[in-house]
Amino acid sequence: MKSDRSNKAESKSLREIEMEVLEEGREWTRRRLEQRLQQEADRQGGIFPPQRSKGPSSAQREDGPSDGSRKH
Repeated sequence: MKSDRSNKAESKSLREIEMEVLEEGREWTRRRLEQRLQQEADRQGGIFPPQRSKGPSSAQREDGPSDGSRKH
């Protein structure tokens, strides 16, 4: 028979259980959203996730500095 101390060491705190269940919920929601978006993309004839364009990335553009400052 196990002592109360060993049971307590093996059991999770209420906060740990809450965090575990919330993570499971987020994962379920992520999968469901991905499934629904794929269904809609299939219906519309698109590709999900969207393919990146072959053009230059925003980091390569020469529109100006990325920190928002302007050259005078």
